Amino acid sequence: MDADLVLEGGGVKGIALVGAVKVLEERGYRFHRVAGTSAGAIVGALVAANVSADRLHEVMRELDYRRFKDGNLLSRLGLLGRLVSIVTTSGIYRGEYLRDWLRELLAEHDVRTFADLRGDDPDTSLPPEEDYRLVVMASDISQGVLRSLPWEYNEYGRKADDVDVVDAIRASMSIPYFFRAAKLHHQQARAKSWLVDGGMLSNFPVAVFDRRDDQTPRWPTFGIKLSDRPDVAREQLHDVNGVISMTKAMIGTMTGFYDRIYLDDPAVLARTIFIDTLDVKATDFDLDRATQQQLYDNGRQAAEAFLDGSDGRPGWDFDAYLERFRPDSQPAQAAPEPAEPEQPAQDEPAAKAAGA
Repeated sequence: MDADLVLEGGGVKGIALVGAVKVLEERGYRFHRVAGTSAGAIVGALVAANVSADRLHEVMRELDYRRFKDGNLLSRLGLLGRLVSIVTTSGIYRGEYLRDWLRELLAEHDVRTFADLRGDDPDTSLPPEEDYRLVVMASDISQGVLRSLPWEYNEYGRKADDVDVVDAIRASMSIPYFFRAAKLHHQQARAKSWLVDGGMLSNFPVAVFDRRDDQTPRWPTFGIKLSDRPDVAREQLHDVNGVISMTKAMIGTMTGFYDRIYLDDPAVLARTIFIDTLDVKATDFDLDRATQQQLYDNGRQAAEAFLDGSDGRPGWDFDAYLERFRPDSQPAQAAPEPAEPEQPAQDEPAAKAAGA
């Protein structure tokens, strides 16, 4: 069975995503495209590189999350040193350990640049710039926009096929103040753009693969979200009592606002797996092994409940989903034959080939 996959970001909670992916893999799903933010981008890259869920679990279980805190000398000098590091370098930690760790894992499966993650669907009608198995979300705070990488590398004068996959993921996981921002030269602004965690604008880009025409999706897009249920996310409150807590509250509000709009859509709820992540924080890098295992188990249980049904909700049924949410759509068509060289290029944008 075919599907696309969208993975929410959540730092160390990413091991819960692996548990859900494992169940989907056991049930016979094959993922054409994967999108993710931050930790979701890390797991998504490995899934797109055809790393098995068993290998993913092994990797995440053995990972020492504390090594992600790869700061310089200033970061070891207490609060004052960390503040100086933020002012001088934009973040406490360099993020180089994650880059090197992930590059090595991807290399095991012959993946280095986005050229190695080109789409493998012969019937796709996607335009070439979007025909990749992985999409990584990053926030360009210089331009004030959410970037879908590699789709938008042309904005920076870069050829997507030549860009290292780990560079996009390094940008996506740049939690503000925690990790240093990634920087890219912007072609039109003729200045450097600062890229940070995609979760600042959308931590759960569930609509990224949705068709934008009236044709029926050929397969579903599943979302995996690192929160129990949508009503829990809506009820989160921020205790503001000073400048630091105010900053945290502002970031928390920004990262959750647009995603909560998506969660008001019944069609999104119907295709999303919600995982109870035990109130673990994204930056709990001292997470013990027992809690890691519980997160993984919770991911498995959430996926099983989604597929099989629970609490009076029916199990997943793609045909029923289409009948309810896409009743007027037309059967999807295969990609048209390439135009002869002398014919003028088409002005119409290519229809999406997959997604819900």
